[in-house]
Amino acid sequence: MNENIHLSTQFDADLERLRSKVLEMGGLVEKQINMVTKAYVENNIEAVLDVLENDSEVNAFEKSIDNDCIHIIAKRQPTASDLRLVMSISKMVTDLERSGDEVKKMAKSIRRIQERDLTVLKATTDVRHLAQAASEQIRSALDTFARLDPEEARVIIEKDDALDMEFKSIIRQLITYMMEDPRTITTALDIITMARAIERVGDHAKNIAEQVIYIVEGRDIRHLANGN
Repeated sequence: MNENIHLSTQFDADLERLRSKVLEMGGLVEKQINMVTKAYVENNIEAVLDVLENDSEVNAFEKSIDNDCIHIIAKRQPTASDLRLVMSISKMVTDLERSGDEVKKMAKSIRRIQERDLTVLKATTDVRHLAQAASEQIRSALDTFARLDPEEARVIIEKDDALDMEFKSIIRQLITYMMEDPRTITTALDIITMARAIERVGDHAKNIAEQVIYIVEGRDIRHLANGN
């Protein structure tokens, strides 16, 4: 019996370490979003380079956590809620890694803009707000995962519609710029790439929230309206 208790304690410790690594990876992605937003607002080329260099850290987290998930499944053979947790973490990590890829796209777009002019860059302050909203979505999704709070997860899912509407508003604004002054087209297209990347980060935050509901309730609410 003591041996069973010992094994159970080790298993719980493995799961807790796994959760902690996911939160650490998510914190890094959130930091990257904030850094690239700062680079955009302040025309900071050094911040852009830092974002591009740090992308490898996000990828390393993904590999490490995936290996941990495989190890836990093979060694511990989890069932029921524990298995849901491990499988959901594997999917969350993919969403976080893809969020990191989107941030990298933003950094590359900013670098191209910095090599040209800042006319359109300064005019589209809404992009900064969109990026801040996406960063908040990622942070909220991770907080929800830390607390395993399905109700708050549903709030995050509902907020994704507002992010999508803001993205569409920015696209309309940029189309107007391009129609009024064809010289802005190249830069406007780069900003569209940025805005699309930010919108996708919001989608990944929504996916994480959906996985929280699956962990707690055992319900797969993907592709359902408002997570119901």
